[in-house]
Amino acid sequence: MRHRKAGRKLKRTASHRKATLIALCTALFRNKKIQTTVAKAKETRLLAEKLLTRAKNAVASEGDKKNVHARRIVARYIKDRAVMKELFGDIAQKIAQRPGGYTRVVKLGRRFGDNAEVAVLELVDYNTGEAPQKPKKEKKKKVKEKPFAPGAIVDH
Repeated sequence: MRHRKAGRKLKRTASHRKATLIALCTALFRNKKIQTTVAKAKETRLLAEKLLTRAKNAVASEGDKKNVHARRIVARYIKDRAVMKELFGDIAQKIAQRPGGYTRVVKLGRRFGDNAEVAVLELVDYNTGEAPQKPKKEKKKKVKEKPFAPGAIVDH
């Protein structure tokens, strides 16, 4: 019986599961949007929401001791310094007024290879509603040369 046992196993050992969720959270904070299976997205959302709340509260309190403590707690999970800086800087400022629900899981359908349900996990405040546009390359115009008139002198 699974009474009072929270969380999904994701067919991994405890250490592998922890490493997977940490890697997904780091990728989410770096890219603001990740695509993964529905089960992994829902589990990652739980950890990401806790880390985001910790960062938001540390930035809102503006106390040095509390900020350092919060950074160290979050650093147990997020090992990348650039992502930590972005999380406590830009991301925490953007979610400061939001009472919760910082992430969203959008189901995309099934993956072609193994028919697994795929979803996008994204930060709500960073959703612009459209895919990023690639810069368009300028096309070179072809100059159509006029055929030579009969009897015209041609220099080679």
